[in-house]
Amino acid sequence: MRVSCYNDKAMKRPTVPPQSSRTPDKPGFVRKKDLHREPLWKGKGPAIFQLDIELTERCDNDCIHCSINLPENDSQAKKKELSTEQWKNILGQAAELGALTVRFTGGEPLLREDFADLYVFARRLGLKVILFTNARGITRQLAALFVRMPPLEKIEVTVYGMKRKSYEAVSRQPGSYAEFQRGIGLLLKSKTPVVVKGALLPANKSEIDEFESWAAAIPWMDRPASYSMTFDLRGRREFSEKNKLIKTLRATPGEVVQILQRNRKVYRKGMKEFCRTFIGPPGEKLFQCGAGYNGCVDAYGKFQPCLSLRAPGLTFDLKKGTLADALVRIVPRLKKAVAVNPRYLERCARCFLKGLCEQCPAKSWAEHGTLDTPVEYLCEIAHAQARDLGLLAAGERGWEISDWRARIAKMK
Repeated sequence: MRVSCYNDKAMKRPTVPPQSSRTPDKPGFVRKKDLHREPLWKGKGPAIFQLDIELTERCDNDCIHCSINLPENDSQAKKKELSTEQWKNILGQAAELGALTVRFTGGEPLLREDFADLYVFARRLGLKVILFTNARGITRQLAALFVRMPPLEKIEVTVYGMKRKSYEAVSRQPGSYAEFQRGIGLLLKSKTPVVVKGALLPANKSEIDEFESWAAAIPWMDRPASYSMTFDLRGRREFSEKNKLIKTLRATPGEVVQILQRNRKVYRKGMKEFCRTFIGPPGEKLFQCGAGYNGCVDAYGKFQPCLSLRAPGLTFDLKKGTLADALVRIVPRLKKAVAVNPRYLERCARCFLKGLCEQCPAKSWAEHGTLDTPVEYLCEIAHAQARDLGLLAAGERGWEISDWRARIAKMK
């Protein structure tokens, strides 16, 4: 299961927790820290803030748009997955390196028979847990566990349709809609903090109003529901036919803008502040995200900078070393990585729309097998959004603009 939040641009930056709690007699005691410059971890050597764990690539759904899923009963994939003890060892290493949060994802993480065991182990280490799930595997026992030992982060459930026909046109699994309804119902009944997000596809586009109305009634939805609609290709760069299908399901740049501005007044107000803070030419440096402070381990024990980036030169086999070894080897490469592709240097490096554009090494890898080849689809989306916001006139390109700060200042 993989969902991007394209209509929530602020999520491109990791949330920075306060160093300590505010007290009434010390109003200035709280100090927020920029984890890009000043990690919380004060020990010697490598540190990590959040670890994403891809427990399995297998899924009980067979979603038409998914960039990761393998069949639920894929015995070869299951055989290669890390054991319970191997995962516990990695979780312990992450905690020792200062991690505050672990995110369990997949595939569908609840397919692992040891999920509850791993969840309890992570919580007893003091880690907050984020769970990405389709909710089909939520049982009464799991719901009770989340009440007894809260994850401390909201569980994130992806919804593929508001009706059986639309949901199962996406999931391609008979009975999946009823199981999703049962699972989400158990979470809501137990008052487990949960948020929902959607995948906008031909089968469910007509239900967007119904979905948003339903989502808004969930007590923990403190912002409008987000959608995946630009759909990543498969990061392992296999199954070319599946990649062709994924491309046909992507929203057009015009459709993306239309969805983003459904509540135009709120959208424009948020984007005005976002643009003032986050957009500008990135230069030749490739990694300007949380890579290096966060990391991911795939189902087979390979450490990588993020969920989507599987470039061989940026992975490390944890069966042959520790998480600290992986960080020592990979993080310096991330910090030193610069673009060499002339088209990237001529365009992306100079383009002030970087904050609006999803171009990154992971996207480039999935699309082209390189870290610095521009992804035209993402470029067109960013330009369509910039034109809608009044930052560009028709025919202008972001890398040609020198007065971009003045344009942002004039945004209405």
